[in-house]
Amino acid sequence: MMNITKAVKHLIIANILFFLLAQFLPGLQMNAALYYFENPNFHWWQIFSHLFMHGSLAHIFFNMFALYSFGAPLESYFGSNRFIVFYFACGIGAALLHTAVNYYEFHSGIELLLKDGYTYDQITSMLDQEKVYTHWKDLLPEKTLDSMCSAYISPAVGASGAIYGILVAFGMLFPDAKLIMIFLPIPIKAKYFIPILIALDLFSGVTKFPIFGGNIAHFAHVGGALIGFILMKIWQKNSFNGKRLY
Repeated sequence: MMNITKAVKHLIIANILFFLLAQFLPGLQMNAALYYFENPNFHWWQIFSHLFMHGSLAHIFFNMFALYSFGAPLESYFGSNRFIVFYFACGIGAALLHTAVNYYEFHSGIELLLKDGYTYDQITSMLDQEKVYTHWKDLLPEKTLDSMCSAYISPAVGASGAIYGILVAFGMLFPDAKLIMIFLPIPIKAKYFIPILIALDLFSGVTKFPIFGGNIAHFAHVGGALIGFILMKIWQKNSFNGKRLY
C-alpha cells in the first residue's frame, strides 16, 4: 500500500476536521454548502467551502478513501503544489457545471410559471419557504417541477467533483491499473472502469434514474471529470516531459 503524501494527508485532515465541526455547529453546514446562486443562502466562498462539507459518515469515508487511493500516486507524479492546483480546479469546475445545470433546470420551470402570470418574486418567495403552490402541479410536468425545486433549494456538499478529476488523471496516467466496483467485484482496467463510471453518472444526471442512490450531484461529478481531463491534456502536452513537478 502506498504511503500517504503530504498534500493528500492535509486535505484528509481538513475534511475530517470540518466534518466533526459541522456535527457541533449546524450553521457551518448551511454557510459552507453550495447553494444555487439565486438562492439567498448563496455566498461566493461556497464554491470552495463545499468541498470540505460531507452529508454523512459514509460520504466522507468513501471520498477520503478515494482521495488516499488515487490522490497519493498523483501527488507523487505531479508534486504537491501542482496536485493542490489540480484538486481545487476540478472541485471548482464541478461546482460550475453543477450550477449551470441547476440554472437550466430552475429556469425551465420558472419560465412556464411566469407565462401563467406568476412573478419571479412570488415564485422564489414560496421556494425560500420550501413550499409550492398546489396549482403548480397542474402547470408543470412532475419532473420539471421537482427539478426546479431541487435546483433552487438543495445545496451540494462533498469533495466528489475533485475526486472524479483525480480518477480521470489516474486513469490517464495508469490506464492498465485494475480497479473493482463494489457492486461488481470483477477487476477492470482503469482505462475502461473510469469512463464507465462517468458514463453512469451522466446517464443518471440526464434521466434522473438513481443508479448510485438519490441526492447525488451527478453533473458535479461530470464537471470534475471534465476539468481533470482538460488539465491532463494541457499538462501532458506542455509541461511534464517525464519530470516531476512541484
